Amino acid sequence: MTLWQGRFGGSQQSEELKAFTDSLSFDRRLAHDDITCSRAHVLGLQRSGLLSEEEAGTLLAALSKVEEEIAEATFVFAPGDEDVHTAIERRVTEIAGDVGGRLHTGRSRNDQVATDLRLFTKRSLMEVGRGIIALQEVLLNRAREAGDAYLPGYTHMQRAQPVLLAHHLLAHGWALARDVDRLAATRRRLDISPLGAGALAGTSLPLDPDWVARELGFSARFENSMDAVSDRDFVAEALFDLALVGTHLSRLGEEMVLWSTEEFGFLHLDDAYATGSSMLPQKKNADIAELARAKAGRLIGHLTGLLATMKGLPLSYNRDLQEDKEPLFDAVDQVERSLAAMAGLIATATFDTQAMARAADGPTTAAADLAEWLVQKGMPFRQAHELVGAVVRDSFERRVPLPELVAAHPALGGDAVALLEPGVPVSRRTSPGGAGPGPVASQIEKFAAVLRADADRFGVTKGAGPGQHSARSGSHQHGSRGGGREQHGSGPEPGFAGQAVPEPDGPGQESPGQASPGQASPGQASPGQASPGQASRAGASRPGGPPPEGD
Repeated sequence: MTLWQGRFGGSQQSEELKAFTDSLSFDRRLAHDDITCSRAHVLGLQRSGLLSEEEAGTLLAALSKVEEEIAEATFVFAPGDEDVHTAIERRVTEIAGDVGGRLHTGRSRNDQVATDLRLFTKRSLMEVGRGIIALQEVLLNRAREAGDAYLPGYTHMQRAQPVLLAHHLLAHGWALARDVDRLAATRRRLDISPLGAGALAGTSLPLDPDWVARELGFSARFENSMDAVSDRDFVAEALFDLALVGTHLSRLGEEMVLWSTEEFGFLHLDDAYATGSSMLPQKKNADIAELARAKAGRLIGHLTGLLATMKGLPLSYNRDLQEDKEPLFDAVDQVERSLAAMAGLIATATFDTQAMARAADGPTTAAADLAEWLVQKGMPFRQAHELVGAVVRDSFERRVPLPELVAAHPALGGDAVALLEPGVPVSRRTSPGGAGPGPVASQIEKFAAVLRADADRFGVTKGAGPGQHSARSGSHQHGSRGGGREQHGSGPEPGFAGQAVPEPDGPGQESPGQASPGQASPGQASPGQASPGQASRAGASRPGGPPPEGD
């Protein structure tokens, strides 16, 4: 049965049409949101006098029964169900009888789907924000642990100046803080209810979209019905936000890959967050970091694909918009998994601070300090820059140690040689926001304050260990009688009887951000783990997933 069979008489849909237009395989993930939307719609119909109290009660009870069947994975799809919305309405009618035919009064699937997807996106972006905050907490904890450890800072992948390890880690933390801001801004803009817009022009029935919007927890209702059913800006914005989160995770992952190589040797991976090789016994691979790097391309593709879909659509609703859901669902899943995995990798990794210091203590990394020292003596900077550059070139060409040339130079001498001593250059970074001990100590406190504020606005409460967070009970819930309440967790869709529910990437894997029994959560050290800078960390035993690809 379709919702539009009257226009087509008794003709049957072709199998080709059914296969090509199928959305049930993915839009069933909106089941919870569809039931939430329908509850508010039923209450609105009752309030407007279009349903009696008894009829509304019957429909609400049927919706609760459907919700229970979905939760218990006993819901069975019928062959004629076009999508999750049709399936739920069909089942409600089976339970409620003839009154089920009143459920869709004053509503089109156009405004229904748009409302469902906004509810999903609001909730999902909240969960992604919490995942970012958990990773930021890990970065903050590791920055505090790092103390006065330092490493080379790079430009153009060339050693440039020494920076504190804490400064380097928090550079990623601040980028993620901007991601949190973007998610909050996108949630604010999408917080508009389309319900009541109908197919495109509203309705002659006495609906109250403002009341239903409040019931669903939206801040306002639509102002233009055509825009309401065709707008997918919020999906594009969400995909951009998620793509940029993925880009930041890719950059972080790239550094973890580099740092864990023998060529760098700055970082040692915990066994629980690394993989091996099927052929090469010595290998320990940073697969999490590599996949975080790779998935950024996938996320960018989702964004560009949707924008290409949207660019040529006339007003108002077109079936093209069915293509908004799969990229959004996948982007949310991939980002949540990437955040959790990267948090675990960084929380359990061991930094080899001695290797970092050796790399940073090369005399040429203090070249800028020599130039600034000359500036403090009264020499114009451009002249000082040229002088020091010539000394460095002379050192390379003649293979004479730089300290010897500095000591012998009439403009430099013994006092300048002291600037080349290990640990001295990084201690001279005193400007606000800089990489030295003073500015970094202030930065850590400011970052911690920003993190606390973001945790509060995203409804996060700190758990028992570093980096452990959970949704604050009752936070960010709206509406009454269950309408529009935010359900924390935006993982894969609920199960249905007769429908296989795929694992995220294969059997044996945990849900995003969910620790296995006995496993330390991201940011929480396993018992017996060593402090940063020591040669190794004790690894907790964790169940594995399917064999990874690789060598």
